[in-house]
Amino acid sequence: MARAGKSRSKAARWRPRPLRWTFRQLRRLVLLAIGVLALAISFYALFDPRSTPYMNAERSRLGEVDFQWVPLVEIAPVMARSVVAAEDANFCAHWGFDMRAIRAAIEEGGGRGASTLSQQVVKNVYLWQGRSWVRKALEALITPGMELVWSKRRIIEVYLNVAEFGEGVFGVEAAARHYFGVGPEDLSARQAALLAALLPDPKRRSAARPSAFVERRAAEIRDGAATIRRDGRATCFED
Repeated sequence: MARAGKSRSKAARWRPRPLRWTFRQLRRLVLLAIGVLALAISFYALFDPRSTPYMNAERSRLGEVDFQWVPLVEIAPVMARSVVAAEDANFCAHWGFDMRAIRAAIEEGGGRGASTLSQQVVKNVYLWQGRSWVRKALEALITPGMELVWSKRRIIEVYLNVAEFGEGVFGVEAAARHYFGVGPEDLSARQAALLAALLPDPKRRSAARPSAFVERRAAEIRDGAATIRRDGRATCFED
């Protein structure tokens, strides 16, 4: 009887516990996902992206794209100030999310965007285009990690190199030569503002033949870039 009792006790200890096993596997998957994200974030903090998922999709659709990486030191400083003025005026003050812009967008009923440059870099480099809750959730997870590991200068540098400035035109080097026939280091304040004015809708706007709306928007961006320089909101990404 004692032996039978011992056998039953041993069998009870080895009884399968599917719920515990499932939680253990989920924990391992979560830890693996965190490790992969940390590795991906750290990799591009050191190495330049040579393409992005969206670039690859456009390359497949168009046959080729115009893209050439250029370091930030070889881009006219006014270009960086212009994209900040156009897309994310509080870039130096936030940690990846501009809560004031988010609140303003909510109050306006979602009619305006509140995506920061950091969020746009995450979307362009790591994720895919289009609207979905899955992508937004991943973007929300990756953005703070990127802000923690990357410098603000690195975020601006990558943004300027992977942003779309026209159909098949990616990065400020390609955009400067495509629209103005100059290198990115020689962009004037007006040219930089015109390029920044394309960013929300680059396929339907042109810097070479700007519409009246683009001209007005570029003038606003030019003034904003000058203001950002004066009030110190460019210090986090300028020498």
